Amino acid sequence: MKKQLFKTLAKLNRTLLPSFTKKRVDLAKASKLQMALFGYKLWVTKNALD
Repeated sequence: MKKQLFKTLAKLNRTLLPSFTKKRVDLAKASKLQMALFGYKLWVTKNALD
């Protein structure tokens, strides 16, 4: 059940949240909000793959 929840969140992230790699955002110069979104997306993806 937990894995399915994270897979659903990952699909929502792909459609709703911006892609920083496509925009070529430099993570060293990213704002706090961009870093928070990046961390959230990374956390969801990691849990969806486990």
